[in-house]
Amino acid sequence: MKRFFILLLFLPLVGFSQSNNDTTKVWTFGGDASINFSQVSLSNWSAGGKSSASGTFLFNAFANYSKDKVSWENSLNLGYGLMKEEDSQSVKTDDKIDFSSKYGLKGKGKIYYTLLFNFRTQMTDGYKYPDRDNAISTFMAPGYLTLALGADYKPNDKFSLFVSPLTGKMTVVSDDDLSDQGAFGVDPGKKSRTELGAFLKTQFKTTVVENVSLETKLDLFSNYLDKPENIDIHWDVLINMKINDYLSANLITNLIYDDDVDIAVDSNNNGVIDSADDRSPRVQFKELFGVGLNFKF
Repeated sequence: MKRFFILLLFLPLVGFSQSNNDTTKVWTFGGDASINFSQVSLSNWSAGGKSSASGTFLFNAFANYSKDKVSWENSLNLGYGLMKEEDSQSVKTDDKIDFSSKYGLKGKGKIYYTLLFNFRTQMTDGYKYPDRDNAISTFMAPGYLTLALGADYKPNDKFSLFVSPLTGKMTVVSDDDLSDQGAFGVDPGKKSRTELGAFLKTQFKTTVVENVSLETKLDLFSNYLDKPENIDIHWDVLINMKINDYLSANLITNLIYDDDVDIAVDSNNNGVIDSADDRSPRVQFKELFGVGLNFKF
């Protein structure tokens, strides 16, 4: 099942690359892959500490079509990272699958009437370390599918603003244990939750200075049927600093707020997460910085 979903994401990109020669006039393809490393080695170090090593793999690809009044943009973003400390098992530091497809028909001026599809999930099990026995997430638990119909304002290649008053969002929890817990906002025992609301997506990319580029994406969703004032947020920022043709440094941040996802904290300070601890929606934040090999195509 997992392999089928991953293959499904790659099929559009494979199919586009096999089109006839005329596609060079209407299709643009590209992307990059990077492998970032960090390592610390200590021996008889009087100040203390642990030796460690970590690595992160990032892959981004796009296939865009533009002809006459038709615009079709497709992107696939993958990320996976591991860290291992001395005398301990490796832990996951990054894990994502994010596929987006946006099909638009040109209207007046810079406006496109657009249908957007987005799919997000992860590849492997996630844990609340040091607990390695009970997964708190896995492939398609959660999985997010968004289908939105609206208008996309694209004044240039750097910026777009998509607004949809009619958006369907489905949260899938395929794992039986997580489903029974009612994880990620689904009713206990259910495998999915469907929401209807409004959606806004904005994207911006630019060159800050020579060899330094910035790309940011912000998604906002409001559920018409349940607490519409509580807006779900998904905000990604990527700063790429090119060192030479093969070396680069990346700074990546991800900020998420989902009103349907309760996150537990150790409120009684007993060192473990249990039923007595507070659970409520909270801002999730992740930051990743790495230097490594970079390949563009």
